[in-house]
Amino acid sequence: MTGSKKTDLAKSATVNYWLMKSEPEAFSIDDLKRKRREAWDGVRNYQARNFMRDDMRPGDQVFFYHSNCATPGIVGIAEVATDAYPDPSQFDHDSKYFDPGSSRDQPRWMLVDVKFVKKLKRTISLDELKGDAALAEMPLLRKGNRLSVMPVAAADWQYILGLE
Repeated sequence: MTGSKKTDLAKSATVNYWLMKSEPEAFSIDDLKRKRREAWDGVRNYQARNFMRDDMRPGDQVFFYHSNCATPGIVGIAEVATDAYPDPSQFDHDSKYFDPGSSRDQPRWMLVDVKFVKKLKRTISLDELKGDAALAEMPLLRKGNRLSVMPVAAADWQYILGLE
């Protein structure tokens, strides 16, 4: 087996961890629980798109995070269900996510499907996460970070699961 094939196999076997934000008024953990699986559409930030397009793989684990609400925080766990594929909303003239600069031959925006795993027993609030020195390097907690999709270190993932 060549080195690159071996590396590809090792990479594909690795589970990555993510945090994906959604405003609960638009799409909540309860909506995902009810639907069981959903396309994570409408991402219009290049770095967040790149994470989905280049790094997310089926089986990766996701913290589902409610943002822009009374108590922002981690409310559940989802799993990446598909590889990235073109976000159809970029082609829909009636969608608020329509992008006239994107074409079907060269789509600009990608998405993944996520599936429900579980709702946490409680919200692990942003304030609680900020107040925990063990999580000081977590991208979510960095000043000015407003990404809707971001990586979570495996150690942070395990630590946060222990907070539930």
